[in-house]
Amino acid sequence: MRVITQLSTGGPEVLELGEAEVPTPLPTEIRVRVAAAGVNPVDWKTRAGAGMAPVIGPPPFTVGWDVAGTVDAVGPGVTRFSVGDSVFGMPWFPRQAGAYAEFVTAPSRHFAHRPAGLSEVEAAGLPLAGLTAWQALVDIAGVQPGQRVLVHGAAGGVGHLAVQIAKARGAYVIGTASVGKHNLLNDLGIDEAVDYRTEAFEKVIEPVDLVLDMFGGEVAVRSLDVLHPDGRLICLPSAAAADAVAAAGDRGLRATGMLVEPDGDGLDELAELVGDRRLRVLVAETFPLERASHAHRAGELGHTTGKLVLTT
Repeated sequence: MRVITQLSTGGPEVLELGEAEVPTPLPTEIRVRVAAAGVNPVDWKTRAGAGMAPVIGPPPFTVGWDVAGTVDAVGPGVTRFSVGDSVFGMPWFPRQAGAYAEFVTAPSRHFAHRPAGLSEVEAAGLPLAGLTAWQALVDIAGVQPGQRVLVHGAAGGVGHLAVQIAKARGAYVIGTASVGKHNLLNDLGIDEAVDYRTEAFEKVIEPVDLVLDMFGGEVAVRSLDVLHPDGRLICLPSAAAADAVAAAGDRGLRATGMLVEPDGDGLDELAELVGDRRLRVLVAETFPLERASHAHRAGELGHTTGKLVLTT
């Protein structure tokens, strides 16, 4: 099979097209013929030697965790899927999944059935970002109707999904984004959009029950100024959460980092929202597998609205 590999850490140029043996599923695993693979910030951070590189180990390795495709084989003990099923998932994270390839094997419970209303390309952009938003908003924060939620980077990969999930939970949602993306946020149903380039968000936003922060550092610390005393700040780049967690502790507030986990049940919940037309995945651009380095360069510019996806 074709696979994107790297022999060293570094810039996008270290990604190269290679070949590998098609893997065989072990008991309770499925093999998926990959149609599309999502591209996430953790991918290029890992490629460069940060991100999950300390977990995976030294090169050679293959990055990528978002998968959409068709079940090609099932191992003994699999009951959730059959050969021919269309699935999507985020297998193995934070260990190596090798999603930038034509086949992937992983535990069946790392996947879910792809809903009919979601194309394979869209489905490939949903698992990691969608589960990140779901686990933060629902599993950790337990967002309830009427609560006020602030989403930083609201038009990004995680952000645009978080806005929709929070709205589906009945929250009042505020998002920060450049003014050129406000029409998109309005289309997603946001209640307030703040242009972080021209306004200090902490001066114009009334207190909120939850802040979902994609940046860490100074933005996370400033977010404490708009947090209700009983509220919570969740920093999605957990490695960048330390300053905010310390500052929150000094002020008697709650702040935490988080790291997404594989979750078939969570994927089912996301699929249900898609089926109910309360969640859609915005795909900014697709690239063929062999142009993975170009996808990384586009992502690292930091201006992407929605998701980047590789197709095989």
